[in-house]
Amino acid sequence: MTIDKSGQDGGGPEQLRPARMQIETTVLMSSNGESHPTELVDISATGALLRRPLGWSGHVGQNWVLDMIFGNNLHIHLEAAVARISDHHIGFSYSRIPEDKQVPLWNLLGGYADILEYWKDG
Repeated sequence: MTIDKSGQDGGGPEQLRPARMQIETTVLMSSNGESHPTELVDISATGALLRRPLGWSGHVGQNWVLDMIFGNNLHIHLEAAVARISDHHIGFSYSRIPEDKQVPLWNLLGGYADILEYWKDG
């Protein structure tokens, strides 16, 4: 959704996206026999941003399994597709969240699950 916010800094239009919850934890990302340990930067109701591991050479659209560990008793295992790549980060969009992991994920996100925030691409 594109929003024209007049009175801003003269830049282009801002967009709305699900709010990101800043949280750091360990993530194991795996696909087709390849796996990389990394860290979660932030998470939302629709995706996650991870630190790009050294030696990772994936591409946009590629599917990965993400195993995220939160504390001693919350393990969220889901499937996600690469949505964007930068030198230091990989943005994922969830493609399949197992039914038994949906409620734990929404509980982790709390109020972030229902909030939209403005952002500028670029």
